[in-house]
Amino acid sequence: MSSTDIENSPETEYAVDRQIGFMLRQASQRHVAIFTAMIGDKLTTTQWAALIKLRQAGSCSQNQLGRETAMDVATIKGVVDRLVKRDFIRTEPDPNDGRRLVLSLTDQGREAIDRNIAAALAISEKTLQPLTSGERMMLIELIRKIS
Repeated sequence: MSSTDIENSPETEYAVDRQIGFMLRQASQRHVAIFTAMIGDKLTTTQWAALIKLRQAGSCSQNQLGRETAMDVATIKGVVDRLVKRDFIRTEPDPNDGRRLVLSLTDQGREAIDRNIAAALAISEKTLQPLTSGERMMLIELIRKIS
């Protein structure tokens, strides 16, 4: 194999920092850093997503909340357990299915959302700040397309 063949082989043409997964992870890390710096109540991105989706749903099962927030079973269980421990979410037996628990927000959970909703909007704005309005719309549309 000549040096020209080695230089043009797939192994040398592959640069990890030009791969979509790498770039998406970098963008996600930047967003999480902004989120962590700006959100109150020491909430994580997954906890915030669960609280907001639960507010939208009113109440739902843990499995449904996991689907709504794109979290696997183990992840949503951990998130719910931590939010229950903080008294942001309560669990009650499902009256129609004794094997299932129904989740709902507590007053403290609603208050946490109220305290942080403006920050959450500012976090999205700051994450997208380097982009023009058109670029923002395009990015969101493209991410929806591949999600």
